[in-house]
Amino acid sequence: MQFSRNFMIICSALLLCSSLTYGQTASPPAPVAMTPTPTPAPAPAPEYVNLTYLLSVAGPFHTFLNYLESTKVIDTFQSQANNTEQGITIFVPKDDSFKGLKKPSLSNLSDDQLKSLILFHALPKYYALADFNDLSTKGPITTLAGGQYTLNFTDDSGTVHLDSGWSKTKVSSAVHSTDPVAIYQVNKVLLPEAIFGTDIPPTPAPSPAPDISPAADSPSADSKEGGSPSKALPSDSASHRVMKLSIWSHLVLAVLGGLVLLF
Repeated sequence: MQFSRNFMIICSALLLCSSLTYGQTASPPAPVAMTPTPTPAPAPAPEYVNLTYLLSVAGPFHTFLNYLESTKVIDTFQSQANNTEQGITIFVPKDDSFKGLKKPSLSNLSDDQLKSLILFHALPKYYALADFNDLSTKGPITTLAGGQYTLNFTDDSGTVHLDSGWSKTKVSSAVHSTDPVAIYQVNKVLLPEAIFGTDIPPTPAPSPAPDISPAADSPSADSKEGGSPSKALPSDSASHRVMKLSIWSHLVLAVLGGLVLLF
């Protein structure tokens, strides 16, 4: 009886161990922890370009900046520069350009005309200086003022020339040229034909060079040349007198010699 009891206990223990072992081997493997893929950072937003600040510190552009603010065109320029993919190109006249502008005068323009004139100084796209070589082959280029307000460009060995009909000028320096904003200094106010008409006054001819007479034709040269023969006359008359004196001296000596021989 003792043997049977021990046998049952051993069998029960073996069954229990085998069931535990089977349970451990049959249990599913623990899930592998997945490393999360990092989300790419969004592209940085383009830096806001403050045109008012640039024009205030860059050069003597106070008159043009005043017109931008009084006509509210500065808001249009800012929106084009910061809210579009095309960007903007602005041609800024110096203060001296407005001071030298007498005919035609900007004081006679209406508010709409003045606004269009200021918009006429910008293109609705960013252009680096190297881009104007191709732009010069495309004919008139429309400005921010609209279809009738066009500019012609010519690239002469890297120097960009602008022609509005009334104004012919060139880019004298680059104030700011980083996409999406390009600001170039020009020496004249751009006057559109759409406002001032096509009756453009002719360009005054350059003043003739002073006529410098050759030295041979100068009065001093004539006086010198004319005076030289008169100075030579006294020397000729003196030589004649010397010759006459020598002849008379020979005659006197001949007479005296003859008298000596007679006596």
